[in-house]
Amino acid sequence: MDAIETLKTRRSVRRFTPEPVARATIEDMVDCGRLAATARNEQPWEFVVVTDAGVRARLAQLATNGPFIADAPVCIALLCAEGTYYIEDGSAATQNILLAARAYGLGSCWVAGDKKPYADAVLQAVGAPEGQKLVSLIAIGYAEATSSPPKRSLDDVIHWERF
Repeated sequence: MDAIETLKTRRSVRRFTPEPVARATIEDMVDCGRLAATARNEQPWEFVVVTDAGVRARLAQLATNGPFIADAPVCIALLCAEGTYYIEDGSAATQNILLAARAYGLGSCWVAGDKKPYADAVLQAVGAPEGQKLVSLIAIGYAEATSSPPKRSLDDVIHWERF
């Protein structure tokens, strides 16, 4: 799949088949995340790949908007060292992983982490050391169902020279 098609067809997926995702595919998606844009080349990220069903069930229980994490064969907890640009850097890495998943024919969904009431419990569940911030949880797997909610048109969002 080419880059433009990947960008234009990525959608959030919340229903997954139980089919496992190959380890090499997971590693390549994380590699895409680690190659994301980063302020001052700080690269503050760490990626905790969770394939254990029990741990995924615990994460799904903790993340109020992510009950489907339990059914996804993979969940990547994206953590960043606290710093000036950890949100921006972690968000860029998250988006790269979402796009890589789409390019591999996988579904994915970004579950917010930073400043959520469950963030500290998730950090503890994945064994994160002090000083790490939870940026996102990324559920990944083969899509059982997809939807394409309407998007605003280009004419509605583009402004030339001034708003």
